[in-house]
Parts: sequence; C-alpha cells; structure tokens
Amino acid sequence: MTTLIALDIGGTQMRAARFAPGEYPPQEIRKVPTQNPESSPEETLFQLVESLWPADGKVAAIAAALPGPVDLQQGLLLTAPNIPQWRDYPLPQRLEARFGVPAAMDNDANLAALGEWRFGAGRGHHYLLYLTVSTGIGGGVILNDRILHGARGLAGELGHITVVPNGPRCGCGQRGHLEAVASGTAIARQARAALESGTPSKLSLHPPPTARQISEAAAQGDTLARELLAQAGYYIGVALADYLHVFNPTCLIIGGGVSRSGDLLLDPLRAALREHVMSPEYLKNVTATTATLGDNAGLMGALALAEQTAFERPATR
Repeated sequence: MTTLIALDIGGTQMRAARFAPGEYPPQEIRKVPTQNPESSPEETLFQLVESLWPADGKVAAIAAALPGPVDLQQGLLLTAPNIPQWRDYPLPQRLEARFGVPAAMDNDANLAALGEWRFGAGRGHHYLLYLTVSTGIGGGVILNDRILHGARGLAGELGHITVVPNGPRCGCGQRGHLEAVASGTAIARQARAALESGTPSKLSLHPPPTARQISEAAAQGDTLARELLAQAGYYIGVALADYLHVFNPTCLIIGGGVSRSGDLLLDPLRAALREHVMSPEYLKNVTATTATLGDNAGLMGALALAEQTAFERPATR
C-alpha cells in the first residue's frame, strides 16, 4: 500500500507522521528536537523521515508545514524562527533529491486552515477563514476549496493587519497590528504593564504572568484578567468584520491556546463582530466555531497537501 508522509516543522520540534491513503489517525507518528548538536536541521529532518519510511518503500508524497513565510513560486522557505540555517531554503527540492518522491510545503498557518477544512471544524465548507490566536496570530483562507496564496504564496497573514494605528510595536516591526494587541504575548505584556502601574489583581508580577495564567485568573473572576481578554476579543472581532467584508466566508474558525479562554474571549469577539460588520447580510449562514484539531491542525493540513501532491504529481518509483 502506498503511504503519505506529513511533516510539521517548528522552531522547537519536528513532527512526522505516516498515513495510509484515506485513513486517519496516522499509522505512526514521531517527533524530535529541531536543533540537534550532532546534526544539521536538514539532516535531523531527513533522519526523521527515514525512521518512518515503510518497509515496502512505497511513498506517494511528502508534505511539510513550515513556521515561516514561503515563496511557492520559487519553492523557498524564506525564513524560519529558531532555524537560522534555513533562509531561502528549497525544502521540497531537497526532500525530492533525497527520497525520490514528490514533495511540497506551505506555511503552517495555511496548512492548519487546510487541516481544519479537510478533517476538522470546517468540513463541508467551501469558503473558510481560520485564525489562530497563540504566541502570535496567524491564519489562512480557503476560497472555493483552495488555499488563498497570492502571487508568491505570501497571502493570508491575518495577524498583520492594522487595528490600532500607531499602536504597540508588533514582532514584525510594524505598529498596531492585530498580533501586537490581541495575541497571547500582547495580553501578557499588557498584564505586566497594568500590574507595574498598581492595578489590583490576583495576578503576580514576580514572575510576570503568562497568557495561560491570565486566562485561568479570568475564569476565577479576576477583573484585570477579564478586561484584558475582553479587549483582545474586541480587537479580534473588529478584524474578523474586515475579513468578512473581504473574503465573505461561510465558516470562521478560531484556534490557538488563547481561544481556550472560551466565552471570556469569544463573547466580546462576537459583540465586536456584530458591531463592526457592514451589513447583517455578511453574518447570514456563517458558522463561527473553535478549532477541533488542536496541535495536529498543521500536521493534518500537511497530510491534505500530501494527498493533493500525490494526485497531481504521481511518484515515478
């Protein structure tokens, strides 16, 4: 039986899974640290793939979810956090040269969107928007059953739209982006500033609270924590209204660790969405839900990409 190999490569760890066509869960899944003092990230990845290679040697395709912007036109990973060796890195070509089967890649947020569309909360929808709210904010857009890539594959950076002109500086260097005011990192930064100014809270300043601790404090009724989640939800709702105007999806999916704050985040989000949408028509027949695949969204998106790659470019060996 011909198999598919899906990869989810992060700055901290690499995960690989082997799937039989049309079957889930995987036949086998393995993970290793991305950085290994005894080998390069590329060789670590190759060894991980080899450890999953089936005994009969029949693999239809390999696909990878990558933690950075990709230029699909040239087949390059432009940059990758915590993997400085991978700048303008031609991963698909390197995989194909090593293993002799078709290979493909995409940004991890795009493939998380594809995973939710194919296997998760977005099944049955043809127009979908996925937003992950975690350390940063990313996302992907499915239009007519295809990922929106743009001219070079750089489209879909949903966390990098301006919601607060001249607002806090984003990790990308610009100011006022959604990621700068509503990500887990932003919420934690805002909590620290409030505590330093003397705002009363159950949260401790030493050490500064994490987004998860803020969410837990909010669930216990802490006023500051609730206000911070409500503010993040408001900004996300404002952004979602803009996305509805531009993409007109039938499904909105919110994923990432911050989304686990539940209605403390989602109720202000829904209120802001209703307030800022141009017309109620944009909300008709729109499903708004949370992601179901969790940390496996990118891996399952890579599986969907591997299926597509195997269909479009059959292996020759």
